[in-house]
Amino acid sequence: MIGIKIKEMRQEKGYSISELANIADVSKSYLSHIERGLQSNPSLQFLYKVAKALGTNLEYLLEKEQTENDAPIELDDEWVVLIRGAVEDGLKKEDFREYLNYIKFQAWMKEQMSK
Repeated sequence: MIGIKIKEMRQEKGYSISELANIADVSKSYLSHIERGLQSNPSLQFLYKVAKALGTNLEYLLEKEQTENDAPIELDDEWVVLIRGAVEDGLKKEDFREYLNYIKFQAWMKEQMSK
């Protein structure tokens, strides 16, 4: 949640809500509502001002938090060997992307046929 990220960054910088609101030239009460999750859809202008005041950028504030389900996957040795071998044999990234799209298409076709 964006409010939690703003609050954590604010606290890391040692700012009170009042100080950050003043530096960013935003409403203290609105900033408080964002941090507490009472408001969850701030404008880009608001986020830009807060990001600038915190010394970061919009992209960082809007970046999705990783959850357990989308944490980086650790590749086992067999995957590493397969991928290295494919690259050594000349497999290009674009070829691999096309293959993935083909697999997705095949799965979609199976789903359509089963309906």
